[in-house]
Amino acid sequence: MRLVVQACFAALSNGYIKGFVQGKIFRGPSKYVCVPGMNCYSCPGALGSCPIGSLQATLGAREYKISMYVVGLMVVFGTVLGRTVCGFLCPFGLVQDLLFKIPFIKKIRRLPGEKGLRWLRFVFLGVFVILLPLFVVDITGLGEPWFCKYICPVGTLEGGIPLVLLNEAMRGAIGFLFKWKSVILAVTVLSSIIIYRPFCRYICPLGAVYGIFNKISILRMRVDLDLCTKCGSCQKVCKLDIPVWKNPDSMDCIRCGDCKHACPHNAISGPISFKNGKPARVEN
Repeated sequence: MRLVVQACFAALSNGYIKGFVQGKIFRGPSKYVCVPGMNCYSCPGALGSCPIGSLQATLGAREYKISMYVVGLMVVFGTVLGRTVCGFLCPFGLVQDLLFKIPFIKKIRRLPGEKGLRWLRFVFLGVFVILLPLFVVDITGLGEPWFCKYICPVGTLEGGIPLVLLNEAMRGAIGFLFKWKSVILAVTVLSSIIIYRPFCRYICPLGAVYGIFNKISILRMRVDLDLCTKCGSCQKVCKLDIPVWKNPDSMDCIRCGDCKHACPHNAISGPISFKNGKPARVEN
């Protein structure tokens, strides 16, 4: 069911078919609206804008230093949904989920230094999304969208490759930057077959933002301490290796619900837990 929701939202947010036919970017009024997940503005079918791309565009502009509209939207998405956005409403999350379903000799559950690596997304958020666009500017006072331009594989997959394939003029403009980002995309795709959601785990700055809200978001996981036996079944089934019984609202949790279905004692639930018609004793 989650895959169905992901696919429907991806189709809805990238539903400008004419853009794919003509190889051009949609520039209608809906582009002023940010979608919740990572979805490149330059995708020929994109009907909305990516929050990270929009934030960088305003941070690097002469007339703005920060867009309260973009930040406000991310706060609203984070407060209501947390990383439920990552699990259900992010097109690139869907891509990684499908890639992980490809059979491989051995899947890797975690990398060496996993705990430290998961903090890298905050480095990408702070340095490449915020600081560099703000302070590294040209003589006209303009900054560059460093993360989108030099790192983001989402833009390469959804925007760069389709435009190059569909637009002859774009093919003539291919240079080192496109090749560099194609390498990053290839590494991301291959690693997504072996390890679950490597982009979400280690790189995604938007996931870092939403992860901060996980403990206070309206939609969050709950553990009924009266039912939980700390058997560890939730962690065993969790592809992100989260000890849900201990930390149900981890910054890494994407609210996929696998732990809830795997719990043999029905101790894990969604935003509100009730037992015999009364609120259960839960761990937030």
